[in-house]
Amino acid sequence: MNCVGYDLAVVGAGICGLAHALAAARHGKRVVVIDRDAQNNGASVRNFGFITVTGQQEGECWRRAMRSRDIWAEIAPQAGIAVLQQGLLTVARRPTARAVLEEFCGTTMGRDCRMLEPAEVSARYDGLRTEAFAGALHSPHELRVESRDAIPRLAAFLAERHGVTFLRETVVHAAGPPRLDTSRGPMWANAVVVCPGDDFHTLHADRLATYGLTRCKLHMLRLRPERHDARLPAVMSDLGLVRYLGYAERPAAAALRRELEAEQGPHLDNGVHLIAVRSADGSLVVGDSHHYAATPDPFASRAVDDLILDEYGQVFAGPPPTVVERWIGTYASAPNRLMLVDRPSDAIRVVVITSGTGASTSFAIAEEVVADLFGGDRPR
Repeated sequence: MNCVGYDLAVVGAGICGLAHALAAARHGKRVVVIDRDAQNNGASVRNFGFITVTGQQEGECWRRAMRSRDIWAEIAPQAGIAVLQQGLLTVARRPTARAVLEEFCGTTMGRDCRMLEPAEVSARYDGLRTEAFAGALHSPHELRVESRDAIPRLAAFLAERHGVTFLRETVVHAAGPPRLDTSRGPMWANAVVVCPGDDFHTLHADRLATYGLTRCKLHMLRLRPERHDARLPAVMSDLGLVRYLGYAERPAAAALRRELEAEQGPHLDNGVHLIAVRSADGSLVVGDSHHYAATPDPFASRAVDDLILDEYGQVFAGPPPTVVERWIGTYASAPNRLMLVDRPSDAIRVVVITSGTGASTSFAIAEEVVADLFGGDRPR
């Protein structure tokens, strides 16, 4: 490629776009990141900040999550990003859920994971309803950051340490390298990576339309419990075992799903499962739910929040916590697809994470895309 302006223009400053900027900068490329908003406002800052490995689908997704986790661990201290928790405790409230976790442990994905008896969980951690547990799986792999802090710090790190240029409040109307038409006028770059999040209509809409994309809306809560054991890692429970494909594709998951359909049908109907992660101030970010529409409504039903809180109460002991914050997020979704990389031309890639796994897989995906664009296997 001939050098004109920038080597790479990244459209979109969410985690997917920032990951591509990092991968290209590590290849020694001159990078500009262009975003329509003044600050990050989408899925990348509305989530758990939970870099999830255990439970991701077996194969490429799990491998990408492991690689992305390693990159987070490497750059977090360099960028001043606090890692607030490490690991994951997946609680089995039912014997059928324990059976799924035991099958999972027998796969290559169960590496370094360990089944715990309820008494072991009780001895390690306070504040859980261990008397109602059939067991739990502990994973050492996961990391938790505070997204609304981590994403701006990552952008600042890219600008200061790697010389990445950021153009905020700038709309890209057309991207056909080497020219990009923007609201600031024309710009020049040898290659373009478009990371549109859940905007399917601004750039390359005709190509994105072929993938059957829609949007997923999720409910999120910040809770302030009376007491929380700071030793706890992130916590999940039975409902997550039929959503996360690394568990859900195990043969034992079919019996668990039947039991959940009989006992927690409304939770399944609203895509509710439990993730609980701790923030630096002792509050918990808890969720979530899943509702799909081309344009999700902006309203958060109290009934859905109550389903999330119900599952929280089945796992955590003590009085109901105070809800101090509620919000919704949206992300791109597609049937039978966790991500897509479209190639409108040799110099353009459109990258969409279609499974809510942006924080968990984007760094690895970006390495692959940048290596494909510029050659080479791994950044220096």
